[in-house]
Amino acid sequence: MDTKGRLIAGSHNRNEFVLINADEVGRVTSVKELSGQICQICEDEIEITVDGEPFVACNECAFPVCRTCYEYERREGNQACPQCKTRYKRIKGSPRVDGDEEEDEFDDLDNEFDLGSNHRRDPHSYAEAVLSSRLNFGHGASNGSGFATPSEMEAAALDPEIPLLTYGQEDDGISAGRHALIIPPFMGRSKRIHPMQFFDTASSVSLPPRPMDPKKDLAVYGYGTVAWKDRMEEWRKRQTDKLEMVKHHGNGGGGGGHSDGDLDDADLPKMDEGRQPLSRKLPIPSSKINPYRMVILMRMAILGLFFHYRILHPVNDAYGLWLTSIICEIWFAVSWILDQFPKWFPIERETYLDRLSLRYEKDGKASELAPIDVYVSTVDPLKEPPLITANTVLSILAVDYPVDKVACYVSDDGAAMLTFEALSETSEFARKWVPFCKKFNIEPRAPEWYFSEKVDYLKGKVHPAFVRERRAMKRDYEDFKIRINGLVSMAQKVPEEGWTMQDGTPWPGNNVRDHPGMIQVFLGTNGLLDVEGNKLPHLVYVSREKRPGFDHHKKAGAMNALIRVSAVITNAPFMLNVDCDHYINNSKALRESMCFMMDPICGKKICYVQFPQRFDGIDRHDRYSNRNVVFFDINMKGLDGIQGPIYVGTGCVFRRQALYGYDAPIKKKPPGKTCNCLPKWCCCCFSSSKKKMKKMREASTQIHALENIEEGIEGMDSEKSLLMPQIKFEKKFGQSPVFIASTLLEEGGIPPEASSASLLKEAIHVISCGYEDKTEWGKEVGWIYGSVTEDILTGFKMHCHGWRSVYCIPKRPAFKGSAPINLSDRLHQVLRWALGSVEILLSRHCPIWYGYGCGLKPLERFSYINSVVYPLTSIPLVAYCTLPAVCLLTGKFIVPEISNYASILFMLMFLSIAVTSVLEIQWGGVGIDDFWRNEQFWVIGGVSSHLFALFQGLLKVLAGVDTNFTVTSKGGDDGDFVELYLFKWTSLLIPPLTLLIFNIIGVVVGISDAISNGYESWGPLFGKLFFAIWVILHLYPFLKGMMGKQSNVPTIIIVWSILLASILSLLWVRVNPFVSKDGIVLEVCGLDCD
Repeated sequence: MDTKGRLIAGSHNRNEFVLINADEVGRVTSVKELSGQICQICEDEIEITVDGEPFVACNECAFPVCRTCYEYERREGNQACPQCKTRYKRIKGSPRVDGDEEEDEFDDLDNEFDLGSNHRRDPHSYAEAVLSSRLNFGHGASNGSGFATPSEMEAAALDPEIPLLTYGQEDDGISAGRHALIIPPFMGRSKRIHPMQFFDTASSVSLPPRPMDPKKDLAVYGYGTVAWKDRMEEWRKRQTDKLEMVKHHGNGGGGGGHSDGDLDDADLPKMDEGRQPLSRKLPIPSSKINPYRMVILMRMAILGLFFHYRILHPVNDAYGLWLTSIICEIWFAVSWILDQFPKWFPIERETYLDRLSLRYEKDGKASELAPIDVYVSTVDPLKEPPLITANTVLSILAVDYPVDKVACYVSDDGAAMLTFEALSETSEFARKWVPFCKKFNIEPRAPEWYFSEKVDYLKGKVHPAFVRERRAMKRDYEDFKIRINGLVSMAQKVPEEGWTMQDGTPWPGNNVRDHPGMIQVFLGTNGLLDVEGNKLPHLVYVSREKRPGFDHHKKAGAMNALIRVSAVITNAPFMLNVDCDHYINNSKALRESMCFMMDPICGKKICYVQFPQRFDGIDRHDRYSNRNVVFFDINMKGLDGIQGPIYVGTGCVFRRQALYGYDAPIKKKPPGKTCNCLPKWCCCCFSSSKKKMKKMREASTQIHALENIEEGIEGMDSEKSLLMPQIKFEKKFGQSPVFIASTLLEEGGIPPEASSASLLKEAIHVISCGYEDKTEWGKEVGWIYGSVTEDILTGFKMHCHGWRSVYCIPKRPAFKGSAPINLSDRLHQVLRWALGSVEILLSRHCPIWYGYGCGLKPLERFSYINSVVYPLTSIPLVAYCTLPAVCLLTGKFIVPEISNYASILFMLMFLSIAVTSVLEIQWGGVGIDDFWRNEQFWVIGGVSSHLFALFQGLLKVLAGVDTNFTVTSKGGDDGDFVELYLFKWTSLLIPPLTLLIFNIIGVVVGISDAISNGYESWGPLFGKLFFAIWVILHLYPFLKGMMGKQSNVPTIIIVWSILLASILSLLWVRVNPFVSKDGIVLEVCGLDCD
């Protein structure tokens, strides 16, 4: 889309369309000036060739004609230019017609005879060949009639390994050993897949015979021998053997028999030589996983015996304490089961990037890798520094992927001119940075982290100019940082009249809550190249329209706006979303995801590929468990063996069709009986057949099924057009015909009838604030609304549609980001996650009751239930952490006098917990320190953030009291960790500090009481002390943070915590509910005082 480097602002509802940064600013009533060169025959836009230049049909007068009209004129017309009447010459990429001269300047055998087309190998190629005279696929018909004979279609569908069929003609460009005799038309042994229209073969133009070389034996051409037949049989046998290998790999793997292969896929014949998969599952070795499963079963048996003993042996003199502990322990057991069983089938995966290149990037041909749109979201440039966002954008633009297949969209939901200006500076610096990265193959490709790495940057570098260019690039980056810092410094003070742009135009986003939609295409148009003359990926700035009175749905609404605007501008079939602070650390990350998405066997069933989150700037001990490695390296591997990992909000590559709310393609199974009885009236068969017929009828009405989307706009399935008329499309996707047309293109791409002018107007239309009204956006389409954690809800909906996801862990981390390293920000981050889970728990999308009878698997449902009910654990956790102090202060305990059986039971219980943890650490590859930090912060977050989230969620859902979430600050001094001990005032700090002081007081009181009462009181004290020390050890990172920088702790926190702990302790001593109400019981001491 050509915007001539200008910012486009407008509002569809107000009928506004403004061009800014032009020679003169004004409202445009006609945007035809923005369109490119137009064909003078069909008035369609002329395409751009692989060389980046507009297509030129006539070399004499350059009369503007598109390739479609050019090929039609050569095939059906007078083969001459309409303006200068010069005969058209054959252009590389077009088929030969009668009268063409021999070309010596280029070799274009594949296109000349229309052979070996990769995208013609599927069954739909037969229909495409018949319609080739009307549809522009880049190949013309092979004969003069405009129709392709079955033999020609078979030749077009053959693998390059098969000897070329040349209709009895010898071609000097083909070696003698690859010539063969073609089977005459309609005489072949192959069966036609689609019904063909018969026509008079006599009227078709016959190919003129070409004399064969008399010096060669006729056997070379296949005449009079069986060499051709033997070679074909040998090739078929070799391909069959390789296909059996694919079946073996496709049906294998972990997951307890969960197979996601689909060997009936129509794209299977497209696989290259060897037919080897692009990835494979690596099940956890049985020596590790089988003991783990056995221990889990043993632990469940021990749990049953434990609760049997605990319930049948109450503590009569401390019945309240005993009952409270029993309720807490039962809930902990339920939470453990919900968390444990989704880990039953853990797997790992391995990708083969070389096979991906071999299949989709062939020498001498354009890359066939699928395009990808990358989304970067940002809101507040003061909390999310523009320099961090710029580094993320630069890492995307420099990714190891074809530049014409990548488009980066930056969503500025705060309409900040600072973000816009920083992105403009970033686009200029990218012209230097991108070629430098690709020339020297550096990692990572975010300059801030590349230049700050403390490694030997000369390792593996042999280019003599590397040191010189690296020093120059570092100087350029430092100048770039100074310019960005200058913009940030200037943005600290906003002028009273608002910001103005360089040409004096007021910035449209001066009012953050009331501004038009804005789009600026920085890179990818206007012929803007890098410093070495190469093309750059698209870089588009987007700020959706905001008006008072509209619910904009925060980040989820911004992401849905990006889906629509990218569908209008580039419409890539796959999308990657990253946070503004998550840069691409592995330049081959997109290729890693395509190994799953573009796999011909099982790729079409995958809705997204989730990468783990890795972080920079974390302290060495990871005090507050920011890395969260237990979740990413244990839980997510377990989910990958079931139906796939949950979506975690960033570092995820989506299939666009899955986000549109379509169902996953259903594998067609051959019909069969459920029993061996012969009569048709058998009750088993009859009931089964009724159910099957019902499912078939339901499947036939699935108008959104992916398998019904075949060709695009002109080739769209007519049945789908009848089932889902235009009005239903508008109710689902909104009233944009261009966007609706793009949703029907499963393989992506821009609708061929749309011009740049219409795309530009539609791009403004789809980001208008009222576009989603009365549609299914946020309900069934796109990111789902209703929770601040839209990621869990969006992934859950896709899994309910029958899709599966994939977890990819490359050796080099794909993405890295920054995390809050001080406790206050970390607790606020956890508070936001827990609040979103509570919102989902209290909504109609709760996995406890939503989505039954669809494609969600039971163990996957267990995982989603656990992800929304975990904030409820905060109440029993707070109560359980309070019990030790209460027991020490009152002298009571939650268990009666322990017998030998009870001692064995308790030891087995603790031993099973320890063994389960050790085995998880072993197969998950997690360090024991990371595992322990995760347990510690589970308690810290549970007694603070989860507790507050539970009450805030109840207030929001039941009382309508909304709580605004704050954006977590990004950045900081990662070297010295100056913010590690920084405490900011927040009420979230009071509960854990109160529990700490309360348990410490309990320990002091218990030990003092034991000292004063003699050695006999030490025995019962050990259990209580162990219980209290268990709580203190889990809260130790919190305590260590306080003791490390005491001057930074707000006085109000210490005062309130000590005051609450003291009041509770004194109140408990004064009003002890567990002491007999009949008064003090006096006993005879046993000593004779006389």
